[in-house]
Amino acid sequence: MSDRIQSSRAPEAVGAYPHARRVGNLLFLSGVGPRQRGTKDIPGVTLDDAGKMIDYDVEAQCRSCFDNIRAVLEDAGSKWENIVDVLAFLTDMPRDFDVYNRVYAEYFAGEGNPNPARTTIEISRLPQGGNAPIAVELKVIATID
Repeated sequence: MSDRIQSSRAPEAVGAYPHARRVGNLLFLSGVGPRQRGTKDIPGVTLDDAGKMIDYDVEAQCRSCFDNIRAVLEDAGSKWENIVDVLAFLTDMPRDFDVYNRVYAEYFAGEGNPNPARTTIEISRLPQGGNAPIAVELKVIATID
């Protein structure tokens, strides 16, 4: 059995794919970035007068990603605590990893958090679907009770 999941709260996809697919008691989320639903703006991005990115706040982008993941999980009938695996993509590991790792620990480590398996890789670029490149995206696997 395989079900496509579309969240009413997560940002719209930038391609032809669902927010998640359910197979048995597993939920496979598509890559989740920091955009907010209904806008192409990227949280934490500073633009110049010409609309080009001059800086970004990876902490703001991480927090937005995590909120979007929570929305997809809840809309699919799962929950944050059911996350078992995280694949994270960063576009600037030297600049962003320490901040990402600190914010990640707030959401994923410690008492009451899922503490999933995790892989973090650096890539040259992520699809933006907006006015500026995104710096972080996560792909998540969770269970459904």
